Parts: sequence; structure tokens; C-alpha cells
Amino acid sequence: MAWFFEKTKEITGKRLEELVTKAAEECLQRICPSPKNVLLLPPDITRAHSGAGQITNRLYHFFAPTANVYVIPTLGQHIPHTPEQNRWMFGDIPEEKILKHNWKTDGKQLGRINAAYLRAITDGKADWDIPIGINRIVLEEAWDIVINIGHVVPHEVLGFANHNKNYFIGLGCKETICASHIAAACYGIEKNLGNIVTPLRHCYNKAESEYLGALPDVYIQVTMRYNEEGELVHSGFYCGNDLDTYLLAAQQSMQENITVTPPLKKVVAVMQGDEFFSTWVANKAIYRTRKAMADQGELIILAPGLKRFGEQDEVEAIIRKYGYAGTPKVMELWRKNADLQDLTHATAHLIHGSSEGRFKITYAPGHLSKEEIESVNFSYMDYTKAWETYRPDQRQNGFNTLDNGEEIYFIRTPSAGLWTRTK
Repeated sequence: MAWFFEKTKEITGKRLEELVTKAAEECLQRICPSPKNVLLLPPDITRAHSGAGQITNRLYHFFAPTANVYVIPTLGQHIPHTPEQNRWMFGDIPEEKILKHNWKTDGKQLGRINAAYLRAITDGKADWDIPIGINRIVLEEAWDIVINIGHVVPHEVLGFANHNKNYFIGLGCKETICASHIAAACYGIEKNLGNIVTPLRHCYNKAESEYLGALPDVYIQVTMRYNEEGELVHSGFYCGNDLDTYLLAAQQSMQENITVTPPLKKVVAVMQGDEFFSTWVANKAIYRTRKAMADQGELIILAPGLKRFGEQDEVEAIIRKYGYAGTPKVMELWRKNADLQDLTHATAHLIHGSSEGRFKITYAPGHLSKEEIESVNFSYMDYTKAWETYRPDQRQNGFNTLDNGEEIYFIRTPSAGLWTRTK
């Protein structure tokens, strides 16, 4: 079972600090009483709203007086943080203590989940091995304590984010990330979203049990909810080193972060400009609302920070080349094109980012042009016009009526939840 957890309507900032300190003290009692080398594994900047940066900072200062403490943001295939972003997210942790994960070069292979297992748990939709490899620093250095920090929230690939996702995607090597993402995409994004144990989660649980059992690690997981003032606040804190720690947190997230609505004809969502710079991550607005969208409805995404499609140059090129074309077309292209076969996580992204022609997706980007947005099969709206029309600063989450009488459904932080329609 979990070492300890707290579930409430709102965990104050002071109480969160106390819980983080308690988790650190539990590590001393349960893992190592006098650690010399401590590794902290928080999420990257796209999860900054979760408070993971502040949690990491507090853990750093707890252990740093007597131990050598390093931080590796679990970037996955996202671009590394700049020093300015590290300061913004992690505060005064020295830059030289924050390491960068390179998903192409830093992985060490551990084994594989074989095709027969994957085929059985995906109902035959995926039929290939998933190589298992993670950042070699985690495996080869003599860590006394390894602490994973993260936010449990509905997720398009794993059903819910965090727990061993930090290892196998956040610190995963290219082969692991690519084989995993296309498997989840083939199984179906809408069958993954909001399910506590998905086929890929099964694979990661199996891999953790078989290959990472000797790590002196623990998970610190938070859940968040909207309070009565419409603010996103912490509501759960879970600490432990087993699967039950994840299951408890995911159950709370399922209760608090999944909103059931009637079919939504027009949704306006905001992807924060200081967190989301590419459609690779801003498309979470699509993932988290797609189950609620009405047929022939429209999703309008205000993305003031949007300046790219992919996180890496080669993925940027793939998205610009093929666009978000829907599952049948993308799978046809995958079978014929070497670049899609090499970077199958990008292939999966092209599937995830499409509405499959069921509803309209309109981007209002801060930096990309109309021609660029339309070239990847999205519709375009000028950002200034979108802001003036929908005035996000004046909206509450949920249904809103505009001055012209039009009704919209507004979502301030789509990445913090999942919306699904009534049957």
C-alpha cells in the first residue's frame, strides 16, 4: 500500500510543504537514513501548473545540506528547458544540478515487452515488441534515493499520467517511446483516455516489475481540482513505492478530473502561453475534449505561445509534411514512408491530433500564420480576434453566454482534466 496519502477538497500551500517534508523524512526511514546521492525526477514545464517545480525545490533543499542532489526533468521527447525556464519552474536549484535527458542518445536498453503480450492486451491492434530502455544515469549511478514527482491526470496514451510514465516515456529512449506511442494510438485514444489501467500501462507495470525492482525509488503524486472560485488547487497527495500509490491517485483523479457534459457544440480552450509552445503539447486541448465534442461541433484553441508544431526539428518536418490526417490516412502513409516508420511517436501524434473529421478544430496561435495552421489541416483564427470575441479573462469554466447571445463551453486549463459526453 501507499506509505501515506491525504485526500481533501483543497491542500493549502503550507500543508503541501508539510507533506513534501514528511515524504522526504519517510525516505530517510524507509530507503536510506544517510543518503549521499539523491535523484529527483519531476515532470517538464508542460506540467508546471501542477506545482511540481515547487515540490522539487523543497525536496532539493531538504537533502542538499548532506547529499549530492541532481534533478532530471522527465522530458520524454520534449525540448530541454532553457536556464530561464528552469529558474521559473524550479526556483533557486543551481542550473548545474539540473540535467537534460536526450531521448535519442541517453537510453540504456533493459529488455522488451514481446509482441505476443502486446497483441493479447490490445485485442490484436498492436503486434510488435516494445523495447524497454531508460536514461542510463538513473541506472548506472549509485543513487541512494530516487524520487519521482508528478501530477496524476487523465492522459491520452496511458489513461492517466504519472507513476512509471516518468521512467518509460519521461526518461525513455527512442525505441521505447516510439513503439509505445504507436501501440497506444492503434489501440485507440478514446479507449485510453480516463481508464486507470490501459494496455500500455499494463506493459509499463510489467517492465517496472521486471527491470527496475532494485531501484531505491518512491513516487510523490499529486491530484488537482477546481475549487468554487474556479482556481486549480491541490486535492490529493500520495507517497509510496508501489502500484497501489498510483491506483489510489488515479481513482481520485477519475472522480475529480472527468467532467460529464451533454455533447458540446462549441468549446473554447486556452493553452497557457508560458507552458505550451508547440501543437505537440497544445493538442492536449484536442485530446481532453474530444470525447465531449458534438458531431460537427467546433473546438477553438487560444494558444498565445504557439510557435511550432513539433518539439524537435525532425518531428516539426513530419507534421508539416503530412498534417493531422486521421487514422486511416496516417496508417496508410506509415506503411509507405520511412520517416513515419522511424519516428512512430510522431505518427501516433498525427492520429491523436485529428478529429477524424467528426468536429472542426480551429487554432488561434500567437505566432504561427494562417497558411501554416491550415497546411496541417486545422482551421485558423486570428489570436487578437479570438481574444476579443471570447474574452477568456472574463469566462468561467463551463457554459458561458456571449454578449451576442451565443453559448460556448469554456475550459481554462484543458490539460488538467478530461471532458466526456453523456451517453
